[in-house]
Amino acid sequence: MIFGGDLWVWPNKLLPLSASISTMKHCLIIALLSCVALPGVARTFDITEYGAVSDTTRLSTGAIQKAIDACNASGGGTVIVPTGDFKTGSLMLRSNVNLHLQAGATLYGSTDIADYTPVTSSYVSLRTGIPTIQLIYGDSIDNVSITGQGTIDGRGKAFPKLSWNDEGITRPHLLRIIRGKDINISGITLRNSGCWMQHYLACDRVRIDGITVNNRNNFNNDALDLDGCHDVTVSNMIADSDDDAITLKSTSPRLCEDVVISNCVVSSHCNAIKLGTETNGGFRNIIIRGIAVKPSADQSSQYFGYEGGIGHSAISLEIVDGGTMSNVDISDITIRGTESPIFIRLANRARPYSKDHPVEGIGTISGVVLHDILIDQAGPSGSSITGLEGHPVTDILLHDITIRHAGGQPVTPSPTDEKVADYPESTMWGILPAQGFWLNHARDITFRNVKVIASSPDQRPVYVMNDCENIITE
Repeated sequence: MIFGGDLWVWPNKLLPLSASISTMKHCLIIALLSCVALPGVARTFDITEYGAVSDTTRLSTGAIQKAIDACNASGGGTVIVPTGDFKTGSLMLRSNVNLHLQAGATLYGSTDIADYTPVTSSYVSLRTGIPTIQLIYGDSIDNVSITGQGTIDGRGKAFPKLSWNDEGITRPHLLRIIRGKDINISGITLRNSGCWMQHYLACDRVRIDGITVNNRNNFNNDALDLDGCHDVTVSNMIADSDDDAITLKSTSPRLCEDVVISNCVVSSHCNAIKLGTETNGGFRNIIIRGIAVKPSADQSSQYFGYEGGIGHSAISLEIVDGGTMSNVDISDITIRGTESPIFIRLANRARPYSKDHPVEGIGTISGVVLHDILIDQAGPSGSSITGLEGHPVTDILLHDITIRHAGGQPVTPSPTDEKVADYPESTMWGILPAQGFWLNHARDITFRNVKVIASSPDQRPVYVMNDCENIITE
């Protein structure tokens, strides 16, 4: 309100000095409401109103970022990606923003690496000490959603793998959120990342529901990576990945804990369900149930795995860089096609999460229950539960599990090289001496109603044990 001459000047209105107090109060309320969002009234920010164009030959990064920043500056709301095809480089998520992709909307990642912004997080973990590039990135953000029926396509095949460990600035992740709180990802389709598809690092209260993931166009094409996260639910995901599918990691001292994953269908050329490989903090209170594992229908691009799209393992539980694993319950899993169905590994690779924090001591695995699992078309390798001398895997219960495989293998000697510091992989010893389970350095392991069925005679026993105590098979 401005006083000038004989008039009160209001936004879009001039009032005489004789205007009633009630009229001026009314106008004051209207003016205030024009500047402040009403509770429960969502503000929307259409990216086309900020200059984004549906044209994959033109870059809309700046326009989309302006919409995100304006939404955040207003106190929050929804950034709309309307029906159309939009090309973008790196986008920085902000707090209180819902990035909503309408049906028929696709965000395409640029195929020019110059359009991606290198970032380095102050959070100390294995992969944050160097710059990395992402299509969509957020660090220390709260109350963020990516929703809708649209698609985000990273076009990751454009970024060739340059070295064995080149996940930094040469190939972009599609989605990476670090230290986020109250994160909601629902409904969308994610395709074709240059590296990992979605990496949630040190996040709290993450909810992922009803998304579709297809990531089989490059190396290191994981579908989902939950890394040192707390209070997470994942449900109703359909994922097809060349690398690991459902992956829990701990690349810092922060445990990955209090996680429930349910009702998903996944395909993987590596490990369908994996806790590891990085394990510095460890895993606690993990429930995984209601998962269907199957070979991919698309075998046109294969970077890992076996002929026919069979993955290395269906379930891999690993502690190799210190850390602990406890209170893990995996159940109601059906598996079709996997080389080595179950792999439980305690070892001492001892890879530090930073050069200033060496791994001190060997971790532990205990308090794990695997049950109500059906495995069909397993490969000949067999399953294993292995620790180290003086550091056994302990307190494992496996019950109501059926494994069907082709059989036909001869007597096979037990491995002599324990590969204490090797990268943990279910097939690291080749064909195992047991058609069921090879146990090495294990204590208090119970097998109850576990059936191993070979289509043709197999000369290997169901169980082979070395340095084991209190192993119950019933």
